[in-house]
Amino acid sequence: MTAPSLRGRGLAALALASILWSTGGLLIKSLPLTSLTIAGGRSAIAALVILAWIRRPFPTWSGAQLGSIVSYMLTVVLFVMATKLTTAANAILLQYTAPIWVALLSALVTRERLTRLDVAAVVAVVVGMGVFFVDRVEAGNMSGNLLAVASGIAFACVALFMRKQQGVSNVESVLFGNILTAVVCLPFAEPFPATADTVVRLLLLGVVQLGVSYILYAWALAHVTALEAVLITMLEPLLNPLWVVIALGEVPSTSASIGGAVVLGTVVVRGIILARRTAAVP
Repeated sequence: MTAPSLRGRGLAALALASILWSTGGLLIKSLPLTSLTIAGGRSAIAALVILAWIRRPFPTWSGAQLGSIVSYMLTVVLFVMATKLTTAANAILLQYTAPIWVALLSALVTRERLTRLDVAAVVAVVVGMGVFFVDRVEAGNMSGNLLAVASGIAFACVALFMRKQQGVSNVESVLFGNILTAVVCLPFAEPFPATADTVVRLLLLGVVQLGVSYILYAWALAHVTALEAVLITMLEPLLNPLWVVIALGEVPSTSASIGGAVVLGTVVVRGIILARRTAAVP
C-alpha cells in the first residue's frame, strides 16, 4: 500500500476514532446506572476488546507504566463521574485542558522550563476555566466541574508517564488501565435490571466508544502527522455536547460555551504551533 493511501486511511481512522469517542457523553448521560457501575462495566468490556486485538500483552511493569495505568484509571472514572454531575459540554471541555496541565507538571516534575507559548496558553486556559464557574453554581454542577478538571489533570499524567515509557508497552498501559478500572469500580457497582436497552448502551460504551476507538487511534497515529492528530481529535469535544443537545436537550450555558471556546481555541493554537515547530526541526 502506498504512503498516500496509508495516510488517507490514517486520517479516516483518526476521524472515526474521534467520532466514536464523542458518543461517550450521550451514552453515559442516558444510562440509568451509577458512575462506578458505568466506569467499571465499560472498562471491563474495553479490556476484552483490546486484549483480543493485541493477543499477547508484554507489560514492563516499570514505574512509568504503573503511573500510566493508575492515571488512566483515574481519568476514565473521574470523567464518568463528571459527566453524570455536570453538563456533557463542561465535562469534555474541562478535560481537554490536559495539554496545559502537561506543560505545568513538566515544569514542576522534570524541571522543564515553560516557554512563552506555554505561559500564554496557561493564562488563557485559566481564564477560560474561570468562565465555566461564573454561573450554574449548584452543588452538583460545581462538583462535576471540579471532577472534570481533575480528570484533565489525570489525563495529563497519562501523557507524562507514557512519555517516560518512550513508546514501549503503551497499549499494555491502556489495557491494564482498563482492567484496574474494572477491579476498582465493579465491587461498588449496583445491581440493575439488565434490559436490552441498558445492555446495548453499555456494550456500545465498552466495545465501540472505548475499545475500537482506541485501536483505531493507535493505528492512525503511525500514519498521520502531529498537526493532523491535533486538529482531527478536536472533533470529540465539538461533537460530544452536540449529540447530547440533539438527543437529550441538554444545552450548555452561555458562560460554558464561551469558556469552552477559549479552552479549545488555546489548545488548538498551541498544538498547531508546537506541531509546526517539530516538523521544522531537521
